[in-house]
Amino acid sequence: MKHEPMKLTSSYNNQLYIKVMNGHFATNHSHINQYIDMTTLKVRGTMAAAAAKSMGTEYMASTIVDTIVCMDGTEVIGAYLAETLSQNGITSMNQHKSIYVVTPEVHSSGQLIFRDNLQPMIEGKHVLLLIASATTGKTIKKSLECIKYYGGSIAGISAIFSVATEVDGYPVHALFTEKDLPDYKTYPHDQCPMCQAGNRIEAIVNSYGYSEL
Repeated sequence: MKHEPMKLTSSYNNQLYIKVMNGHFATNHSHINQYIDMTTLKVRGTMAAAAAKSMGTEYMASTIVDTIVCMDGTEVIGAYLAETLSQNGITSMNQHKSIYVVTPEVHSSGQLIFRDNLQPMIEGKHVLLLIASATTGKTIKKSLECIKYYGGSIAGISAIFSVATEVDGYPVHALFTEKDLPDYKTYPHDQCPMCQAGNRIEAIVNSYGYSEL
């Protein structure tokens, strides 16, 4: 892509940053004018640990967490988050506790499923949903439906970036929000002003990365 990415530091924690690129991009659910690259934050150990520590402050003293369900490649953060929530020597609802870190399988139809060996880690458990980004909230809704279907109780929702502040009555705790990206816009596919102006889509994007067109 032709555009140079901009480095953006989180107002939540100045140790955390993402890269933002302006353009015309298509996601599964919408068109957006900025692509958010979270790769470093998700896979670099020090960054993932710092992200997990920040996320953990929302739940440490108030929320029971048995299982963390990781979406969009957030497993490294999820593992650090489990460690953060169960650390000794701090006021935590989960002190000395072993927390499961799991990821659902995506069926060819797009349906999320947990195989029999993972279902006991969801059924009857307090489940924290960890997601990379949420623009329309549809991915969060699908994930919540999956967790509830397998008998899990929603303990909370955390995201790296989210436009939505709540989904189905559950608050979304995000490290980056629209306040950090005031120029970020998302549009339904059939109502995109960039398409209407004749601007071609530059890449297909999701929280895993991008594919140029």
